[in-house]
Amino acid sequence: MKQIITFGEVLMRLSPEGNKKFIQANLLEFYFGGTEVNVGISIANFGEKVKHISCVSNDFVGDTAISYIQKFGVSTSAIVRSDRPLGVYFLEVGAVMRPSSISYNRSHSSFSDIKPEMVDWEKILKKAKWIHWTGITPALSKGAYDTLKAGLLLAKQKGIAVSADPTYRKGLWKYGENAKDVLSDLLSYSTIFIGGINEINEVLDTNYEFSNDDFIEASKALIKKFPSIEKVFDKIRTPINASWHKIRARMWNGEEFRETSDFDITHIIDRIGTGDAFAAGLIYGLQEFDDYRSMEFASAACALKHTYEGDVNYATVPEVMGILNGNVSGRFNR
Repeated sequence: MKQIITFGEVLMRLSPEGNKKFIQANLLEFYFGGTEVNVGISIANFGEKVKHISCVSNDFVGDTAISYIQKFGVSTSAIVRSDRPLGVYFLEVGAVMRPSSISYNRSHSSFSDIKPEMVDWEKILKKAKWIHWTGITPALSKGAYDTLKAGLLLAKQKGIAVSADPTYRKGLWKYGENAKDVLSDLLSYSTIFIGGINEINEVLDTNYEFSNDDFIEASKALIKKFPSIEKVFDKIRTPINASWHKIRARMWNGEEFRETSDFDITHIIDRIGTGDAFAAGLIYGLQEFDDYRSMEFASAACALKHTYEGDVNYATVPEVMGILNGNVSGRFNR
């Protein structure tokens, strides 16, 4: 079985229990995550072979992070080490009308120390069928951008599918490169675009609105600009408050527009990693189903992630399919 490759930073998350603010708390819970490794673990939970590429701290924290990834069956053989510390973020989980808040400590993390010569892409991609990247990784350092680009260039030469989630986080781009230029460069090697109007407007320097008609026109313009992109998938979140959201998805696959129904998530346990769960569900689905069913599967996986604490989606294929088949009452499985 060929592997799916994810490449990105592994982070430690620190958070007070429940919905406390830091000023209320004396104890913190920790989890490991990071958008690309979240995707990789979720795909592994669906039964696929996954290898994650990263650089973690050369200490017991890095050891623990690697052990955490390994317990899901994700290969860590290409993770390298650095004397810099593992990146950390701090999360206060909101409730009802109070939003969640995040503060990052990752500017000089171990992952920002990664360089192209530290990753043997030729060896890694010999067994690969898919590689996934997000816009967070090239924002962190020039080395991360160059390393990712080297992998994507080789993947394109080998005809390997490349999914892109070009998330734009303005506060991360601090090393001198222009975000629009970098993301545009990397999209030229990509085949599946996972993102919406905001992301398309960012890379095209356009001002499309959020209607379905605008989404179709924006997707067509994106594919015209980047001919390697074959399909565009967009997850739409409608918040009622911090604890209650609706999730649906839409797509343009070059031939037709389709949109799913809403999943109504009336009590969110944890929304961190839900976009990653959508991406993972889509990557898995596109290898098993048609485009529309893949999008439905991704939306259901995303909805389920809201019910798990931590960054990772623990859902299995039967659990996601149960949601798709209408089992949303939460009754006991006996």
